[in-house]
Amino acid sequence: MATLLSMRSPSPSPLSTLTSCNPNITNNALVYKPKFLNFESSSFISNKKIINALQFGLLNCIQRNVSLNRAALSPSPAIEENIHIKISTENGLRLTENGSLRQTIEEQDGEATEEESSVEGTEGNFPSFKDKISRRRNFAIISHPDAGKTTLTEKLLLYGGAIHEAGAVKARRAARHATSDWMELEKQRGISITSTAMVFETKGFQITLLDTPGHQDFGEDTFRTLAAADNAVMLVDAGKGLEPQTKKLFEVCRMRKLPVFTFMNKMDRPALEPLELLDQIEQEFGLATYPVSWPIGSGDRFIGLYHIPSKNVHLFQKDSKHGSKEASVKIVPFGDSTLNTIIPSDLYKQLKDEIELIEGLFPPMDVAKINSGDLSPVFFGSAMNNFGVELFLDSFLQYAVQPGAHESNIGQILPDYPHFTGFVFKANMDPKHRDKVAFVRVCSGQFSKGMKVQLARTGKTITLTRPQKLFAQSRATMEVGFAGDVIGLNNPNTFCIGDSVYTGPRVSFPGIPSFSPDIFCNLRNTNPSKYKQFQKGLHELVGEGAVQVLYSVVSAKTDPILAAIGQLQFEVFEYRMAHEYGVEINLEPLGFTVARWVAGGWPALEKAGKLYNCVTVKDMWERPVLLFRNEWNVSQLMSEKKELGELTPYALPST
Repeated sequence: MATLLSMRSPSPSPLSTLTSCNPNITNNALVYKPKFLNFESSSFISNKKIINALQFGLLNCIQRNVSLNRAALSPSPAIEENIHIKISTENGLRLTENGSLRQTIEEQDGEATEEESSVEGTEGNFPSFKDKISRRRNFAIISHPDAGKTTLTEKLLLYGGAIHEAGAVKARRAARHATSDWMELEKQRGISITSTAMVFETKGFQITLLDTPGHQDFGEDTFRTLAAADNAVMLVDAGKGLEPQTKKLFEVCRMRKLPVFTFMNKMDRPALEPLELLDQIEQEFGLATYPVSWPIGSGDRFIGLYHIPSKNVHLFQKDSKHGSKEASVKIVPFGDSTLNTIIPSDLYKQLKDEIELIEGLFPPMDVAKINSGDLSPVFFGSAMNNFGVELFLDSFLQYAVQPGAHESNIGQILPDYPHFTGFVFKANMDPKHRDKVAFVRVCSGQFSKGMKVQLARTGKTITLTRPQKLFAQSRATMEVGFAGDVIGLNNPNTFCIGDSVYTGPRVSFPGIPSFSPDIFCNLRNTNPSKYKQFQKGLHELVGEGAVQVLYSVVSAKTDPILAAIGQLQFEVFEYRMAHEYGVEINLEPLGFTVARWVAGGWPALEKAGKLYNCVTVKDMWERPVLLFRNEWNVSQLMSEKKELGELTPYALPST
């Protein structure tokens, strides 16, 4: 495996003699201090033992606070702009006139792979491996439809410096659309349908924002995205309080023990009392809360926020830009004597009373409890008008957890585990780029462009030649990645949702389950001459998780059965088949509402004999699935056919 480092001199000159080259790599990763080295262009010196200690075994031993002593370069500090030094446990050093510092280390199993990454630095001061992990944060936003999720996403990108103008979903004045809503159908309907990943740098952190579908018909897609998140932002409409979809998604966050940050949105509209909103969270979820910010007024009298940790008042001013630019904010200490002349007297008195109440009700904020998911910091604001968004983002960066451990077949995989590991949690077809992209969450080690990985499901070796950093529909080549990153991999039907990829010993992460669908349809191709396009579209859209597909066990019935959580999934499937594959389809509704997987497989089904009030089909992995018209039929079958064994409402991918 190799890692690339660039050594750049002040000005280029012919390659000459390099004397007493003395790189020192801290953190016990690499110690290399030869007394004297003398070699000319493209010359070779063998048998130089340069690697004394590796912190993480044989892999990922570079990129840890490398310090190159330029003063030791003689006879002249001016050397070729790009010097290529090959460091090897076997072969020593090589200089070439173009390239960069490369280290090659044999893997423990004896098979050499090459991992290359270009690391930029100044004066040889490169960030360490652990530093790269510590500056990464990722999160997903959960909410009920119409709570303002896409609008908040846009405004976080705006304040994070990723975009210069926000385009709210329903703001047609400037004919703009939300950055995260890139599918044409999303723009037409003003809703989020696909999951996208957006990566941006802000205030010394690298943020991965995992945008999720807001519509309840795509809840399964949100479940998958939460599997890749380290933090969750629960968005609540302050005028409505907790709603069903929010409650459902919160349970997934609780199951994964994610830190949950709460943003009470739409304070610029008539809203419930702040204490009532906090009480809803504590009563419904049994989750303690701490208000980091507190609203001053609501509705058309919402003028600002009191930031409890700093004891500062943030006053906002509306403008004519409809929230597309950053809001104007005036920050005044709460004890400032001019404050009561700026804030209306009744709101000022109310704020003083509420601050006294808050100080008596809430103990000091415990960041450790936030990180463990036992305390939710609460923020108030208006995403549409940009009120409170920057305050929330700054606090999130301060309190959010960095990438953590993941359970696997060999135990917990920590972010600094030496081998690269990751799992596929989403796949998208992008007609703009005419290809399919698998979203991979990096769990450990270092990812490098061109590296070879194993696919746990098949054992197949795959070379990752086209990794991409994603920003909604936009892409850029990704050279390196670390734990917490989301990488887009070109996916010519290689990856499935839930797949694990790894280097080194075999690692398999728990699969991402398929949940019981609620509606079912027979799928028919109305134009037999487009059979190939029909099969291609079906295969690729099912691979993305857009819908589930089942098949009859009766050989004469060849039409697939589509299964979905909600009707909108069928509408999106039909739309995409027509616009991306040029295939018109016909969907014939079936009368089933419940699906159950037979945990014991086909042997349990054969043992049970003939079944009534259900239909047996098979999923894409050839496993038996029973379809029922209602839950009562499920209970009846379970009582009559105990030998059938367990029936589960979900199924993990085949491993």
